[in-house]
Amino acid sequence: MAIEDDVLVIGGGLAGATAALAAAERDVRVRLVTYKQSTLRHASGLIDILGYTPDGEGPLVDPYEALETLPEGHPYERVGSEAVREALTFFDEIAGDAYAGSHTDANALVPTHGGTVKPTARYPLSTADGLASDARDTLLVGFETLTDFEAPLAAEHLAAAGAPFAARGVTVSFPGIARDDAKVTRYAHLLDHDETVATGSDETGARNALATTVRDHLEDESRVGFPAILGDEHADEVRADLADALGVDVFEVPMGPPSLPGMRLEDLLYDALEDAGVRTASGVPVIGYETEDEDGDDARIDHVVVDRHGAEIPYRADQYVLATGGLVGKGVRSERERVFEPLFDCHVPHAEDRYDWFVDDVFGEQPYARFGLPADRELRPLDGNEDPEFSNLRAAGAVLGGYDFAAEKSGAGVSLATGYVAGTRAGTEAEQ
Repeated sequence: MAIEDDVLVIGGGLAGATAALAAAERDVRVRLVTYKQSTLRHASGLIDILGYTPDGEGPLVDPYEALETLPEGHPYERVGSEAVREALTFFDEIAGDAYAGSHTDANALVPTHGGTVKPTARYPLSTADGLASDARDTLLVGFETLTDFEAPLAAEHLAAAGAPFAARGVTVSFPGIARDDAKVTRYAHLLDHDETVATGSDETGARNALATTVRDHLEDESRVGFPAILGDEHADEVRADLADALGVDVFEVPMGPPSLPGMRLEDLLYDALEDAGVRTASGVPVIGYETEDEDGDDARIDHVVVDRHGAEIPYRADQYVLATGGLVGKGVRSERERVFEPLFDCHVPHAEDRYDWFVDDVFGEQPYARFGLPADRELRPLDGNEDPEFSNLRAAGAVLGGYDFAAEKSGAGVSLATGYVAGTRAGTEAEQ
């Protein structure tokens, strides 16, 4: 028996979750399927729109002004700047008070674990007291067992980048953790539950022990930045307790993967999916599809085939959204002779000679960074003749081509905007 829905979203990252939530705003049945665990846990948790132009100009103060100048084919050009604004408003409604930045169109400059600053439009509330535009002197705290964040080096990089405040970094031991292979979730769990830890001959709660350790290094700074490990389920409470104990503001510095802010964003979105009545299934890869038997060029997907624990199950919907990621997420694949989209074999423009897929300059503009599906303004993938591959398929997020999200600092914003548009259009079509 086929499983039937009105809208089926394939992919569980930011683009897929947004598409499913947007489609669910209509009175339609929505399902989201994903093969792997969501990529959100590998993301910084920051929602960038556009930090740099495709020509490298930036960091940009007003990303919306630059959206109007993007080249044809860029995902933002496909959906339009007004849709980007609507998508950010949609995200604000979902995120509530967990994120800041909705008070202005200007980018905020958020310090990251390497000591660089990232232009971003929305940022977790846990990072708000650490913005680089804030002139307050800052103490950065790293941990001996958490080698991904070198606080002294990060402080030096901030100074070299011209941050308008004095930054100093120290490295201390984390109370209760002696192994350097502990997962970030272990740090968070210890603080979440304020577990008892040994401090010399005494025992105390982990939060108090951490505050006591840091207090000895605090001088005239009025804020302290920690790597983003300050709790998960009770992160706001952990941060508030540390701030009270230290007598200064406390913020988190976004880290590389695995990322607790990314995990918190995943929880936020998947709670919203559950509340919206979206059915979700993970660990179920799509392995094939069938089209409707119709004459003419208006090809429609009838159903996809999902591998559910070894059984091949047809999933049928009226509308489909493809949000499987780009080259990194394997939503776009490359072989020696071609680049392709593996589920529906959608067209991916690329040079015939594979040596033209890249340039020798490691810092140069790499053609492969822009590999992905071309799309019309409905976000329907286009074939080599610029006709829709399927009339009921839309694409969102990194599977789309025509932009370099790493250089532009636009990855989350494109996923959010195209997910919102693809989901809204799919939901509207299914409703009719």
